[in-house]
Amino acid sequence: MPVEEFVAGWTSGALGLVLGHPFDTVKVRLQTQTTYRGIVDCMVKTYRHESLLGFFKGMGFPIASRAVVSSVLFGVYSNALLALTAASHQVRRAQPPSYTHVFIASAGGFLQAYCLAPFDLIKVRLQNQTEPKGKSGSPPPQYRGPVHCVASIFQAEGPRGLFPGAWALTLRDNPILGIYFVTYEWLCRQFMLDGQNPSSGTVLVAGGSAGVTSWVTATPLDVIKPRMQMAGLRQRVHWGLLDCMVSSARREGLGVFFRGLGINSARAFPVNATSTYSRG
Repeated sequence: MPVEEFVAGWTSGALGLVLGHPFDTVKVRLQTQTTYRGIVDCMVKTYRHESLLGFFKGMGFPIASRAVVSSVLFGVYSNALLALTAASHQVRRAQPPSYTHVFIASAGGFLQAYCLAPFDLIKVRLQNQTEPKGKSGSPPPQYRGPVHCVASIFQAEGPRGLFPGAWALTLRDNPILGIYFVTYEWLCRQFMLDGQNPSSGTVLVAGGSAGVTSWVTATPLDVIKPRMQMAGLRQRVHWGLLDCMVSSARREGLGVFFRGLGINSARAFPVNATSTYSRG
């Protein structure tokens, strides 16, 4: 089992998180709050009230975990292809695997989602705190940091309190990872010569384009996920994934399922291009 696949995944996960977190903060706030008129309004208000640091709330805790999870994802994907095709990374370039094998290998997203759910919930909770940190006269935030957030959830709801929205996260990640890897492999094959590795430009374009394609399909569940995570268990705002979808549509119309689509697409290209390139 090649260790370099996991190390490359670790590096790509960390780079992608740092690059995409400001976009992700804006996206999460647009999906869970109604105080913003759009992307620009959210960015301006965040900067005015919280400075540049406001865009990086919740990043400290998941940066290590996201890198670990990404390393697991790319490592499982590469080694699943190895098991399915009995071909090494170099041989696969000469004899590319079928798209069915690529899609099956991407099922490692289930493991990724399971590992990521608690960390993702903490990130979302911290990102939704709009109080300026350390500013005199402003009300203190509910959570003083990621450790205090975990302790508060454990005290109020127990370990299960870290998993609201986990099913939405799992259902979001598994199909889009399959779409991502299939799209990426297809684009690489269109622009590379037989038996050769794709060029750096091909990897960047294919990775970025695959990221946009997969996130467009993921946006509806991506809207539901943070709403369930913010509600938690004790408030009983939503009785489950389907109830959250129905109640959101009734209150805000079907357009609610595409809230954050623009910022998701803007974030997806550079983040996925960088992540894919760094692991290649």
